[in-house]
Order: sequence, then C-alpha cells, then structure tokens
Amino acid sequence: MKFAPFRYHAPASLDEAVQLLGQLGDDAKVLAGGQSLFPLMAMRLARPSDLVDVGAIAELASVAVGQTGGLVLGATVRQRHVEHDRAVAAACPLLAEALPLVGHAAIRNRGTIGGSLSHADPAAELPLVALALDATFTAVSVRGARTIDADDFFAMPFTTALESDEILVDVRLPNSNAGTGSAFVEVARRHGDFPLASVAAVMTIDDRGVVTSAGVGCGGVAGTPVRCPDAERVLVGATAGDGAWDAAAAAVINMLSPTDDIHATADYRRHVAGALVRRALATASTRAGGGQPWPSGWRWWCRSSAAA
Repeated sequence: MKFAPFRYHAPASLDEAVQLLGQLGDDAKVLAGGQSLFPLMAMRLARPSDLVDVGAIAELASVAVGQTGGLVLGATVRQRHVEHDRAVAAACPLLAEALPLVGHAAIRNRGTIGGSLSHADPAAELPLVALALDATFTAVSVRGARTIDADDFFAMPFTTALESDEILVDVRLPNSNAGTGSAFVEVARRHGDFPLASVAAVMTIDDRGVVTSAGVGCGGVAGTPVRCPDAERVLVGATAGDGAWDAAAAAVINMLSPTDDIHATADYRRHVAGALVRRALATASTRAGGGQPWPSGWRWWCRSSAAA
C-alpha cells in the first residue's frame, strides 16, 4: 500500500522544528523512528499533511545518567542504544528489563524512546514503565516548555496530553535507590507480539522487611496503561511475602475492567494480570535484597488465550 501525499520537512534544530510545527497546523505529524507512524500511513489510517522529521536534531538524542533529577533520555534516542547501555541499566533496571520485550531487534534499531511513548499504545512496554516509575515528560512549542507527569500524559488509546504543535523533548526517570527492586513481566502469544497483559512493579523494602513504597502498573488491560493504587496501598506498611503479594493481586483483579477481544477474554486478562502481579512483586522483593531470580527481559509466551 502507498502513503497518501504529504510534504516532508527536515529541520536542523529544535527551534526550527518547533516553529515549523506551529505553522503547519493540526494535520502535521512529528516523525522520529517511524516504526509506528509509517505502518499507519501505509494503511491510510493516518494521513498527515506534513511530516516534521526530528531525527537529525542532536539535542533530542542525548542520554544523561546520574543526574540529580534521575535518568534523562532524549526523545529520539534509539531503543536499541538504551537497551545496551550498562549505565542506563544500573540507573533504571526496570527500563532495561522491559526494552528487550519491545517488538524485535530490527524494530528497536529504528524505534525511539519518545516515539513509543508518544504513540501511546495501551499494550506497549515503555508507557507502562514510565507510569510505574512516575516519569515526567518535557514538551516544547512556540508557547514555551512544560512538564507533564506520567499520570497525566496517557489520555486514551493512542492519545497523549501533547498538543498538536508540541514536540516531546525528553523523558525523566528516577534513579534506582538502595533497597529498591523492580520487575517487568508479561504474557504474549508469540515472540515480538504485544502482550495480552503486562505488569511493572517497583518496591522499596527496609531492613525489617517492610515495604515502604510501591508502584504497580498494568498494561494491555485498558485503554491506557494503568496504575493500581489499591494494590500500592495494600503493600505499603506490609511485610514482604506471599500474603502481601496475594492481597495486592486481589486488589488488581478487583480494579481491572478489561474488555473481550479476538486475542483474549476479559476474565483471562484479569486472571493473567493477577498472576503477573504476584510474580513481579516476588521478583522485585528479591532484587531489593540484591537477588536476581530470573534473567533480564523475562517473558512468558502462551499458545492460546486459554493458557495460564
């Protein structure tokens, strides 16, 4: 299939890109890696009048590790680059664990961090990581710059809080602290598929074995990635262990209201989400104490939607 006609722009600086986007109108789109936008254009599901290619803008491709405000990833940093950056893995283990699960290596070679986040697929891994870690996003337009919290960034399926004339500049993720463990787990039908359900968990556990902070999120079970505040409330103040994990899983199952589709039923997704919550919390707890029970990038595959 062929793209509908469009005009192509390749600004050399962020200022030039911002000015262009402000002039072109609502039908213009920002192009980064193109791994989500180009298939939509080929199927005529997206028909932008103009493409503003930000891939050559050096200031959008920076990675800053160990900053006071945490890990800062420029919007056009390639996913594969971040995946193999040891400093990034040390600063943000949850991101390092999730990245190998994003599509296939060929996709990650071209796909960008900001492109995946801005596309906002409700089953994608990177939006869930950003939500679970309370990430913040920097966006710029001709009106200036603003910061958007992850809780406010993902509005609905494939829709974010970015205005049509705004460009995502970077995403900021907090550094991993001592006593904090995380885990990212998902179930997918085949390697490279979007997950039927996924869970990201982050926990800090003190010397007494008590959970002092927790972040739990689910993907693939709603129109956006979702935080699970009831599960987090159950965990904070509880002693780390199977009882706390079961209570958190029950809270997640009670909260979720997924819909049936051709890939899985709502009941199946709730069941899988509960099981993944238990696995993620147990793994995060072990890692908070320095353990590593499973390899990074662990994924469960199932041959049918009836698999457990």
